Amino acid sequence: MPGSKSSGRDGADASMPEPVGLTVHALPQLTPHALARRTASGRLKMLLVLLACAAPVIASYFTYYVIRPDGRSNYGTLVQPGVPIPSGLGLRTLQGAPLAAEGLKGQWLLVVVDDGACDADCEKHLYMQRQLRDMLGRESERVDKVWLVTGSTSPRPDLIAALAQGVPPTVLRVAEDEVAAWLAPEPGQALRSHLYVVDPMGVWMMRMPADPDPARVKRDLDRLLRASSSWDRAGR
Repeated sequence: MPGSKSSGRDGADASMPEPVGLTVHALPQLTPHALARRTASGRLKMLLVLLACAAPVIASYFTYYVIRPDGRSNYGTLVQPGVPIPSGLGLRTLQGAPLAAEGLKGQWLLVVVDDGACDADCEKHLYMQRQLRDMLGRESERVDKVWLVTGSTSPRPDLIAALAQGVPPTVLRVAEDEVAAWLAPEPGQALRSHLYVVDPMGVWMMRMPADPDPARVKRDLDRLLRASSSWDRAGR
């Protein structure tokens, strides 16, 4: 009946909970002094995080450069301070595609610099580069071979085929004057006379002597890899 329906609705309405009221409070306004203090605190925290991340790197370099627990001097010449790879280094693949300098970071690099004609001395360096990496055994995955090709001559197809055996090097074209703004030979030597060691952060940090002794070069590489084992990982 109409009366009973009305009574039912009234009863249902009476049993429903009251809606909850929400009150919006204004956020407190920071004073300039409090804002400056909060900004300074944030920067300090960020600095502490960066220092914590960099600590293993700093410790390994300190161990290698300063402590040298084995008491022996290094064979290669340490570059102090190291020279970061220039961001504007005009690297190109042999096919002409540009490669950002950042693309070389992430691994230890053993670098050969020579003209594309690649005479007997150049081939000797490239063979030694491959031999050294193979001699590192299980640590070899942390080292990349790089040939920076200067001049306008293209590497011979038979040489490229020979280099492709096993783990091929990264072969890139670059103007010699641009390389010379990053790497440098010993006084009286040519840029092509040396093997250059670059760390995973893209910093040139060691130059091997002209006509180097592979066994002594390997000893330096072993020590570098051991000193950096806490923070460097294979696989660029």
